[in-house]
Amino acid sequence: MTMGKAIIGLLVSAVPVLSAAAPAQTQDAALLAFLDRAYDEQVALSPETQTDLGLKTNYDRLDDYTDAAAVRARALVAAQTKAMQARFKPDRLSENARVSYRLFEYENARAADSFRFRRLSFPVSKSGSPAGSIPALLINNHRIDSVADAQAYVARLRDTERVMRDVAATMRTQAAAGIVPNKVNFGPARSDAQKVLVGAPFDSGADSTLMADFRKKVSALKAPVATKTRLLADARAALTGPFKRGYTTLIAAIDAVEPQSKGNFGVWALPDGAAYYADRLRQSTTTNLTADEIHTIGLRQVAAIRAEMEAIKRQVGFTGTLEQFFDYIRTGPQFKYPNTDAGREQYLADARAVIASVMAKSPQYFRVLPKAKLEVRAVEKWREATAATAFYNQPSADGSRPGIYYVNLVDMMQTQKVQVPGIAAHEGAPGHHFQIARQQELTGIPKFRRFGGYGAYAEGWGLYSERLADEMGIYKTPYERFGMLSAQAWRAIRLVLDTGIHSKRWTREQSIAYFKANSSVSDTDIAREVDRYFNWPGQATSYMVGQLKIAELRTRAEKALGPKFDIRDFHETVLRQGSLPLDVLEEQVDRYIAEKRR
Repeated sequence: MTMGKAIIGLLVSAVPVLSAAAPAQTQDAALLAFLDRAYDEQVALSPETQTDLGLKTNYDRLDDYTDAAAVRARALVAAQTKAMQARFKPDRLSENARVSYRLFEYENARAADSFRFRRLSFPVSKSGSPAGSIPALLINNHRIDSVADAQAYVARLRDTERVMRDVAATMRTQAAAGIVPNKVNFGPARSDAQKVLVGAPFDSGADSTLMADFRKKVSALKAPVATKTRLLADARAALTGPFKRGYTTLIAAIDAVEPQSKGNFGVWALPDGAAYYADRLRQSTTTNLTADEIHTIGLRQVAAIRAEMEAIKRQVGFTGTLEQFFDYIRTGPQFKYPNTDAGREQYLADARAVIASVMAKSPQYFRVLPKAKLEVRAVEKWREATAATAFYNQPSADGSRPGIYYVNLVDMMQTQKVQVPGIAAHEGAPGHHFQIARQQELTGIPKFRRFGGYGAYAEGWGLYSERLADEMGIYKTPYERFGMLSAQAWRAIRLVLDTGIHSKRWTREQSIAYFKANSSVSDTDIAREVDRYFNWPGQATSYMVGQLKIAELRTRAEKALGPKFDIRDFHETVLRQGSLPLDVLEEQVDRYIAEKRR
């Protein structure tokens, strides 16, 4: 019997046979149990995901980064889907359960379509690599509540050598097949990896980032001094031994592959690149929009947002062109924080004040708020070169770790005060935290929906939240509203640039020039963003496509319901099922409208 058939047999035997007369409630409960078991089996393949969820299973291991692991994961999901289809019939489920059934099928189909392209994505780039993600996992998510937890941390330090060896092998195999990252990636990826090796025990300086983290966590343990001393010695040995060897192996692979890079190109330059990009667009938008259609939408949205910006420019009395106003915002010292530690702390304080303001007004706009806490943090120094401008890190499943809104403060001279409220609204509240943390707290839906999601929905909600914050009165000055519009233009520009780069063969220089001509975003952020689009095809299109659909559905509900429309009910309709493909979200809103009209 093959492994796939064995898995199917195991899954089918685990689910009781249900008679045709069984009520929908019984079927729903059985499907929920089945899907939760399926999710647990998938998560069992990823020790790092288990840690992200706040679990301590396989706490001493890192993920398997080989292609064989990808093959195993794919076979498991395919087998689970077949088992589900064999035991459950959608017409015998309630509406909510049918959504879960349909989404599990959808994810299997998407994974099947994408599987042949798996070797075209790069494990190391300017947008991130295990050299940054492993320390981030250990520092942010690996709790040490016992001596065993500390020993597991040390074991992961040792296991890093295996990961780096496998990733280096993948890089070399890809390069041999003509699949080479763009030139812009190598310097930042190398630099971030090297920064992790700075400090004790790698040299005679102060503790390195990882050693400092481990020392702090071990010092807080209730354990004998001799035990703590031994743990610290074990960590030093692991860091200077297998951990450092792993990083040296990865850096050597970066050095070896870099000369083979011919420049900076979209995925059209890769084998089967056009089909790969079409697949990425389907994955990111959950639609069948073509590159040309998305490009046109982007151009239209850029023009519309520019018109809103012109109005702000007139309101503040600026008499030059919009492009000159962009430069005024981009370079004006009054719009900057000091490029000091004090300046960075002021940014964080301002972002926290925005979050507090949103939280105070949220009951007027939402029926249910997330229970998880939300923190604002600066990106750690050792991953500033490859980290995004801002991003959200979801809470642990048990609520012991808060949601975290990270902001990259690598250069305060490139950071604009006017953008702080809009970015905080997107990454924090009412954006990603209200959607992702809330989703994890939902009951009655399977785990794969509580902890998974779709980019167009999640990022669409984040972008919608920037506009919602304006309705909530969060932006106190015309300049802050302009900062929000600049961020909106940023996402519209993404539609133009992502499709321009990967379908229309735009150059990096051409992309940067278009971005700068249509936004006040800093030069540093523009370059970082454009490189991200080169490295992550399709993903940048999810934001605006998702936002436009949510805004369209809200307008539909407002027109259909008139005085019966309540913004709290609309938001609850959007959020109460968790992340959904856009067509399924539309069905949910249409059902809400029909129910309210009765």
